[in-house]
Amino acid sequence: MNDSLPDVVLLVPVEAASEPWPADQAGEAPSAPVPVPAEQPPRNNLVRRIASAISSASEWLFGAFALVLGLSILSAMPVLQFLVFGYLLEAGGRVARTGRLRDGFVGCRKAARVGRMVIGCTLMMLPLWFGSSMAADAAIVDPGGSVARGWRLGLVVLTVLLFTHMAIACARGGKIRYFLWPFPNPFWLARRVRQGGAYAAARDGTWEFVAGLRFPYYFRLGLLGFLGTMAWLVVPVSLLAAGRRLPVLGFLGALLLAVVAPSLLFIQTRFAVENRFRALFEFRAIRQCFRRAPWAYAFAFVISAVFAVPLYLLKIEMIPREVAWLPALVFLGFIFPARLLAGWAYSRSQRRAQSRHWFVRWTGRLIVIPIAVAYVFIVFMTQFTAWQGFWSLYEQHAFLLPVPFVNL
Repeated sequence: MNDSLPDVVLLVPVEAASEPWPADQAGEAPSAPVPVPAEQPPRNNLVRRIASAISSASEWLFGAFALVLGLSILSAMPVLQFLVFGYLLEAGGRVARTGRLRDGFVGCRKAARVGRMVIGCTLMMLPLWFGSSMAADAAIVDPGGSVARGWRLGLVVLTVLLFTHMAIACARGGKIRYFLWPFPNPFWLARRVRQGGAYAAARDGTWEFVAGLRFPYYFRLGLLGFLGTMAWLVVPVSLLAAGRRLPVLGFLGALLLAVVAPSLLFIQTRFAVENRFRALFEFRAIRQCFRRAPWAYAFAFVISAVFAVPLYLLKIEMIPREVAWLPALVFLGFIFPARLLAGWAYSRSQRRAQSRHWFVRWTGRLIVIPIAVAYVFIVFMTQFTAWQGFWSLYEQHAFLLPVPFVNL
């Protein structure tokens, strides 16, 4: 009997059957894999990045404006002026550490947030001002009448609602849309309450934001910087003031001030960098730094001296306290760039280990000397034009507080 072999059926997967026969079995080199084209990013990503960059730049510019405006308001307030002076020292110190001028704009993002909150709260106060005016008029026309009582009651209700709305808008981040479109705010508050920990989160966030402003640090830096700088200026300026009666003392004071003034800005920068009070009296170290970057130091001093001269024009007339922040804004607009340039010059001197050529050093000195002499002469003449008399000599705009803008 002929036994037949059973039929053998090969089950080959579709994927394997579709693949080509391995090339190495045929004695050929394996073929290269077919490249898969990369997925093209959607175009809306580019638009989103451009919009985000524009929004970030706008926020920074708004923060810079709000920061300068806030500093000018603080400059017109006694004692709080030390915060402004400390901020200016810190700005120059940060530029000196990094060498980048943009690092001197400290806290622009936080200033933008505060500025948005101030604008939003101010807009929300407009209905209250209108309501209070109408309530006052109703009380005059019909004192104790139903109309006057209605306006008073409405004013109380409006005050509670608006202050609650402002508090929720600030808790959400203080963006303008949170103030102008109030309807989502109650739903956001209810959701936060259901999640739990709303009060603790608001408390911790507020404390973290206020602590990040570093008010104690800036106040300490400004106070110590003021005391150390005044220690350098009190003798030359006092002798300069005495020159009205004794010209010999005035000449000696002018000579001392011309020697001290070119180095004061950089002494303050060194103090801000190292945060040591003794750094305010290391005059020899600043002279060594000048040898390593003489032209940079000369340029920074020339700008600071030239920018300080127009500020003396603001002292011809007494400025009322109510508008003292306006000339303080001019003060910051002139002095703030000088602080940044001082930090830049100090940073350049720290990058070099050896002194520059003697020709470079002496040309730098030849630039500084006539500017220092002219600056001292202008400062001496301001005592005859300023409304405070010889006391104006102690108000060194380039090195000290903006005190001339306050009528104490």
